[in-house]
Amino acid sequence: MKIVHRCGHAAILVLPLLLAGCSLFPTTRHLPVPRPKTVQSATPRELVNQINQRWDALKTLTATVEIQATESTTANEIETQETFPSCHGFILMRKPGMLRVVGQYLGARAFDMASDGSRFTLVVPIKNQAFEGSNTVTEFDPDHPLYNLRPNFFLDALAVRGLEPGNEYMVAGDSETIEDPSRKHLYIEQEYTLSLMQPKAGPEKLPRRIITFHRDDMLPYDQDIYDSDGNLETQIRYSNYAQFTAGKYPSRVTIKLAKLKIQLVLTVDDVKENVDLTDDQFQVKIPEGTTIKQLK
Repeated sequence: MKIVHRCGHAAILVLPLLLAGCSLFPTTRHLPVPRPKTVQSATPRELVNQINQRWDALKTLTATVEIQATESTTANEIETQETFPSCHGFILMRKPGMLRVVGQYLGARAFDMASDGSRFTLVVPIKNQAFEGSNTVTEFDPDHPLYNLRPNFFLDALAVRGLEPGNEYMVAGDSETIEDPSRKHLYIEQEYTLSLMQPKAGPEKLPRRIITFHRDDMLPYDQDIYDSDGNLETQIRYSNYAQFTAGKYPSRVTIKLAKLKIQLVLTVDDVKENVDLTDDQFQVKIPEGTTIKQLK
């Protein structure tokens, strides 16, 4: 009888532990250990030479893409996002600043934009509207964020530019731990961060661009662009590099315009470099009867 009585007490003690998910027996859990990748090394000068040579060799670029736009708005301290339907797009670029971007919905032209490097024209046939203005915003319009969207961000995102005259630079090593869900393990991504500073009077050095390279392939994956006052203006993420006619190129380019709260995602279907492009390919005709707005 005493033995039964003791077993009954033992069951009473064990039951709450089982219900609480506890165990009387120790268990072993294997935590994922980050795995290092094979990395390459480069000096600061080699990194700079790499982007300079790549930029100098590029004369023209054409790309077929899908464009997905998202706009964030804030009202009563609540931020909401509106995602617009994606459209098929064609992009033409010719150095130093010629640009043409055409978007189509279901085969119909939704917008057509061209820039000569200083001024641009944007035609929106479905709204019977056209916009003309400078590539650089001179008066920010807080009520119409899209009016502040100019062609320069496309030019900045399509390719990593070489150094500008007067740029100073520094390189730092960094790393981050990334999860690979397909293989269910973590790995350590070794990186180089190339900071380009813009010339400015005085001891303070303001950033112009910060470019992050992954050291397994030495390709750029992030580019942050700052305005003349050192404020973050554009964040660009290059991902899913693939082999195109132009060589290795990101098949996904995410562009975040911090001040405008606009994000564009370009899914790249095809890209070519250094094909012949004529002047008339960078001209947009405004149909008769179209309402034209001049942007500042």
